[in-house]
Formats: sequence, structure tokens, C-alpha cells
Amino acid sequence: MRPKSRRPIVFMLLIAALFVVPPAISVALHSPSTVSWSEAALTPTGLSPDPAKVKEPIVQVFAAPAFGRRGAFGVHSWIVTKRTGAPAFTRYDVVRWSGAPYVQVDYLGPDALWYGSMPVLLADRRGEGVEALIGRIEEAVRQYPYADTYRTWPGPNSNTFVAHVAREIPGLRLDLPANAVGKDYLPLTSAIASAPSGTGVQLSVLGLAGVLVAAEEGIELNLLGLSLGIDVARPALRLPGLGRVGLAKPGG
Repeated sequence: MRPKSRRPIVFMLLIAALFVVPPAISVALHSPSTVSWSEAALTPTGLSPDPAKVKEPIVQVFAAPAFGRRGAFGVHSWIVTKRTGAPAFTRYDVVRWSGAPYVQVDYLGPDALWYGSMPVLLADRRGEGVEALIGRIEEAVRQYPYADTYRTWPGPNSNTFVAHVAREIPGLRLDLPANAVGKDYLPLTSAIASAPSGTGVQLSVLGLAGVLVAAEEGIELNLLGLSLGIDVARPALRLPGLGRVGLAKPGG
């Protein structure tokens, strides 16, 4: 008899290693803040333009490492909008320590440091058609189904909120990073949904196990809230803990 192929075992071990090693590297590289959350910096970063100088409508989406040791595993994301000629941005977050309802408006400045962590711009939409997007974003924020529920893992949390808004507005084409823990949370009654970018589909069981296939995100496996995948359009690995490793994907 011919010996059984070891390829399936090797493949499973490789997948297991990819779910374990990147978070371990992220933990080793992560330097949590040495100050308490009440002393951490919340200053503007300059990633959002001065609304007094830019009249056109704007939508931006940001993500920054979570505060403390959680930053080794995941990010906190939020959305900001500015209507045509508006004197200021409006910011939307889900914040755990605010208490229910967890959706907060203008919790901080639009592009502020997230308790000392530098945000990354995930999307920047301006000009024609954006005013209509803002109206749909405001409606999606009002309809967020978990405003009175928060769980750091596996969700619903801040990334679940941003993913919900993005699914409601496919025109954003938002690609949340692999380390946005909670982005894949879906209830059992709606385990099949569009990908957050609106360019594909995903199956997820409460954010604990699932798969996503989309033109924008690529292919992702989700296990216990951790996402592992590959971006085909702009070649890169999507790794738990570390996020994107490969060619940079510009915000917008």
C-alpha cells in the first residue's frame, strides 16, 4: 500500500502556525504605554484637513492600536464626516467605558491620537457623491443594532460598529485590517453577509469562525476572532496581530 500523503497535515500545521506566530511576534514587538489612560495623549495628528480651508464634503475612517496590552492584538477604528461647507467634522466611535449606549459622537477630535497611539487613515473620500454617502452613514449609525451591547472579544465592539456602517455603504469600499478584531462579528441569524468593503461576501459564526472572499480584502479565514488571509489585488499577507504585511494599500 502506498503511504498516505502528509500534505494535509503539513498544510494544517502551517495554518495553525500562521494563527499563532504573528500574534506572538506582535506581542514581542509591542510597547504598551507607560502612562495611565487618563494621562495618555489625545492630541490632533493633522491627518484631517482644516474644515475652514476645505469646503468639499469628506468621509475619513481611522484605526489606531488599542490602549495598553490589547494594542498587540487589535486596533480601535472610527469614522469622521464633514458635510459641504461645515465648520467642523463629526466623529463616530463605539467606546466601551462610556457605558450604554456605546455609540459616541465627537468623543475626541477627528484625527486625535488614540490614547497615545498614532492612527492610520484607512479611507478618505471627498468631492462628488460624498454628501450622499454622509447621509447614509448617519442613518447606518442610528440603525447600529448593538448600541447597548459591548464585548471586547469577539464582538460586538468598535470594529463591529465600523464594519456595520461600511456594509451599509458599499461605496466606501472600506478594507478594515486583519487585526481589527470584531470586524467579522455577525449574529447567528445573519451569518452570511456582504464583506465590509461591499466587494464580496463572508460567512461568520459570531466572529469565532468564518471565511471572507472579496475583491478589496482578498481571502480571509477567521478563527476565534483572529483573521488570516492574503490580498491578491495588492499582494500582501493579512496576519493576526500584525495586520497587513506587504505592499501598502493607500487610504482611499
